[in-house]
Amino acid sequence: MSGLSYKKELLDIKADQMVRVMRGGNIGDEHYSLRADDVFISSEFVKPELFLKKNYMITPAVSSLEHIGKIALIDKDLENTVVGGFVLMLIPFFTDDVLSKYLLYAFAAKHHRDNCRSITHKSGQAFYNLSRELLMNLPVPLPPHSEMERIVTKLEEVLPFVNSYHSIENASNELNEAFPTLLKKAILQWAVQGKLVPQDENDEPAEVLLARISAEKEALIKAGRIKRDKHESVVFRRDNSHYEKRDAEIACIDEELPFEIPASWSWARLQTICVKEIKRGKSPQYVENGVVYVFAQKCNVKAGGINMRLAKCLDSIAFNRYPFEEQMIDGDIIVNSTGEGTLGRIGIFHDSDRINDYPIVPDSHVAIIRTGKELVVNYLYYVLKYYQPYLESLGEGSTKQTELKPSVLADLFIPVPPLDEQYRIAESLEKILSISEKI
Repeated sequence: MSGLSYKKELLDIKADQMVRVMRGGNIGDEHYSLRADDVFISSEFVKPELFLKKNYMITPAVSSLEHIGKIALIDKDLENTVVGGFVLMLIPFFTDDVLSKYLLYAFAAKHHRDNCRSITHKSGQAFYNLSRELLMNLPVPLPPHSEMERIVTKLEEVLPFVNSYHSIENASNELNEAFPTLLKKAILQWAVQGKLVPQDENDEPAEVLLARISAEKEALIKAGRIKRDKHESVVFRRDNSHYEKRDAEIACIDEELPFEIPASWSWARLQTICVKEIKRGKSPQYVENGVVYVFAQKCNVKAGGINMRLAKCLDSIAFNRYPFEEQMIDGDIIVNSTGEGTLGRIGIFHDSDRINDYPIVPDSHVAIIRTGKELVVNYLYYVLKYYQPYLESLGEGSTKQTELKPSVLADLFIPVPPLDEQYRIAESLEKILSISEKI
């Protein structure tokens, strides 16, 4: 028989005696559960014959197709508990524990669940209706009672092992699915923490490298090619701690640094090691056929490559609003700075990505990171790949238009190894990650 049918507004009526209403979501594979989100109705609207008794079985009558055929056996009289109108109750003519358990397993068998699904009809876009009349006409194999008892005994002996194997299999499948991502993350973590390749005491310390980067930037500033950083940052070690001098203020930053690095390495803000201000492009009007391509967000594919066939076009008038220095050059790192599911995605632009040698300019959905000759671009690319999940979490705004501000990128702390070690790390990562992709 069907469960309790009721109007939704009746659930708002409170009384001294309330009745729990179980629905399809309470029914699992051969079990039921009481849930925190169960609804309750005043007992005045419930007929006593609807209360669930021991050896009743319940099954969804209206549900998604995958849940049709699920069955649960009521193992004891449930006080003040019924099922809703979209659930069927199978009520035995007489109470017999062996028969009820046997029927539970018979109804849970694959062929019976397939039969249940075959007699449903679609109700709405996602739900299926299981006919009570057709269900009652499905055949059920019935052995002698003594054999039922032996079957139930054997099933209760072996099913715990089957369930245990099922749990292990599910955990194994989840691990196999997650393994490539976890492996890549672990490899990148070893790399940025200085654990992937050994340090060489003959390498020039990173602090000397940072001094050369500073000199390179100073020369560009004097030549009028770049502007001085608005909030110049200098990170240094003192008394086994890290300090930062910024805007004439000095502060200990040990709590801000994400992990330990080797003694020959240094920390630096991302903007400090860039020779161009980290910012996004403009939002121009596009044309069907132009002579200049705009590097759009969707060109930055998931694997970090560039697909310029997805780029958009500008006409020459729109292009003239871009200063020459805003054109993209070989080795620019591109970071998607807006979007859902693409925020923080990273790629490297190469001259080989150009189409017909046309100039390329960024649009407002990507931020451009440009380093000088004193930093290995591929190394920085892998550092930012390691940071990518963190960058996604830093997005601001609505779900549909989450934004990663250039200032957030500029303030990232970057672990800087000696120059030669950067080359070794980048080379090792390229080899190891290419192998991991095949695993």
